Amino acid sequence: MPVLMRARGRAQAHRAATPLELFFDLCFVVAVAQAGRQLVHALAEGHPGHGVVGYLMVFFAIWLAWLNFSWFASAYDTDDPLYRVVTLVQIVGVLVLAAGVPRAFTAGDFRIVWVGYLVMRLALVSQWLRAAHDTRGAERRTALRYAAGVTLCQAGWLALLFLPPADAPWVFLVMGLLELSVPALAERDRPTNWHPHHIAERYGLFTIIVLGETVAAATVAVQSALDESHDLATLLPIAAGSLLLVFAAYWIYFAVPIHLHLRSNRQSFLWGYGHYLVFGSAAAIGAGIEIAVEESAGRAHLSAHAAAACVTVPAALYLFTVWLIHSRHQKRGPAQQLVLPVSAVLVLACTFAGPAAVPAAGLVAAVTVAVGVTLTARQGTALAEE
Repeated sequence: MPVLMRARGRAQAHRAATPLELFFDLCFVVAVAQAGRQLVHALAEGHPGHGVVGYLMVFFAIWLAWLNFSWFASAYDTDDPLYRVVTLVQIVGVLVLAAGVPRAFTAGDFRIVWVGYLVMRLALVSQWLRAAHDTRGAERRTALRYAAGVTLCQAGWLALLFLPPADAPWVFLVMGLLELSVPALAERDRPTNWHPHHIAERYGLFTIIVLGETVAAATVAVQSALDESHDLATLLPIAAGSLLLVFAAYWIYFAVPIHLHLRSNRQSFLWGYGHYLVFGSAAAIGAGIEIAVEESAGRAHLSAHAAAACVTVPAALYLFTVWLIHSRHQKRGPAQQLVLPVSAVLVLACTFAGPAAVPAAGLVAAVTVAVGVTLTARQGTALAEE
């Protein structure tokens, strides 16, 4: 028999991610990889506008489904058989969505993507209805508002199936804003019992998984180029710069204990929604590295500077966004606050280095970490001496 779905305590000790949540995240990487692969194809063929817009739309759908599940699970994870089955159904939905990503990119056909999204969203609605059934008062009203909001938004996404492909970005913009407004409207009377430490861990784990996919994509690209050209002198600097970028991205994100900042819905919503750019740019770095490798092997239809921008632009966006929504809350003094914004500008400037852009950006990222560590150590020493 299923247990009652009661809200978990926000102050619960040792609240950590469950194996089911980790499995959920790993399955989402399939969809992230598909979006990144289609972005590579579009950029390599010289269609940056189509590729970037398509990537932003598909990644939004993937990220939003992950986000909604993660915050619900933080408040209501019962981990009983019924909860597990419904979560596995959501995983089926994301795999269906992933299968539809190529068609959405190449032909503007969102039917499979919509079906996968429907499976994920209706499974989430059933979880909210279960929470409403097992609760009372304001908590029940919050759950019902979530169920109604998610259902209405899913109906709105139907427009993607009937409007011309050229109108798809506008539909995504409008429906995306409506989707993001659902939590604020649903929780206006009573916030859900999400757990700050658990949420911070969930976002951190997904960041690691996305960065891992970036490493995997870059490795495959380098291996493929080596099999065809064996040009180590060209590929090794790109590979070294890529690793420095990914290592620095990991280090910078986990340099601060962000759960201490997540004290209210206002703070947590801004932080949580901002991760669309963090996750999206982190995954795009991998796609950019693939482009840089393909350009060095003569397989991409774009210039060296354009290929460099495919790496430096998402890397700079990652650095700046991590600072804006994540790191700056724990930084002290102008020097610490300026490290990441200045680094983002310098990484962007590496675009003009052409073939040397990726190793140059990697060096900038490595120096950024070194400067950050030094400033933190000096601050610790100064506080100890006071």
